Amino acid sequence: MFCRVKPINANIVIERVSLTILKMYRLIFLLFLSNSIFAQQTKTIDLYAWHAKGKLSIIHREVERIDEAGNRFIRLSEKGGEGLVWLPLNDFKNGVIEIEMRGKDVFQRSFIGIAFHALNDSTYDAVYCRPFNFFAKDSVRKIHAIQYISHPVFTWRKLREERNGVFEKEIIAPPDPNGWFTVKLVVNNKSIQAFINQSKNPSLVVEKISSATSGRIGIFVGDGSGGDFKNIRVSYSK
Repeated sequence: MFCRVKPINANIVIERVSLTILKMYRLIFLLFLSNSIFAQQTKTIDLYAWHAKGKLSIIHREVERIDEAGNRFIRLSEKGGEGLVWLPLNDFKNGVIEIEMRGKDVFQRSFIGIAFHALNDSTYDAVYCRPFNFFAKDSVRKIHAIQYISHPVFTWRKLREERNGVFEKEIIAPPDPNGWFTVKLVVNNKSIQAFINQSKNPSLVVEKISSATSGRIGIFVGDGSGGDFKNIRVSYSK
């Protein structure tokens, strides 16, 4: 007894193979597109190179390029008043700003951080660290290790006097105050979070005070402070 084998329709086979190949191409295209979009949303800035090319706007400081056995960075001079270095990025709204920086463990001489949502040289938000307070034995100084400000109105002094302990905090497991460390700032509309190095827990969580929703990004140093700065990574989100 023989089984009847149904003849194969070559056109159907070709059609199915074609559809499978088409789906594969679509998948590859979507993966490529998503990777391209991600790459366009993330920028890595070599501050040494950008300064050499004249791409940085320097406010109230001198900047020196330094190469220590291949470790290249820029150094901001110490000077009275706040200092700023603006990047040519004017449209930051939400996302992540990550910076590698180094201060020093000298009392009231090291205030280093990130400025963002800047409208001009006097109107901006910033988050900065005070390395000299990282390992302070004084419990009051210790809770003043990282600070949010919103100039020109909400200075550190005004915020401390009116809302003490809200916009400045202690850093848990602080880094070497004389060494390099990373600050990662996550901006999501009104929410601001600051992470130190690879910590999964933020050292600072605050609600943004200013009404600015976008603007320039830069380096911030406080009154009398200099600092060393290496790379900045900026990731944009909606």
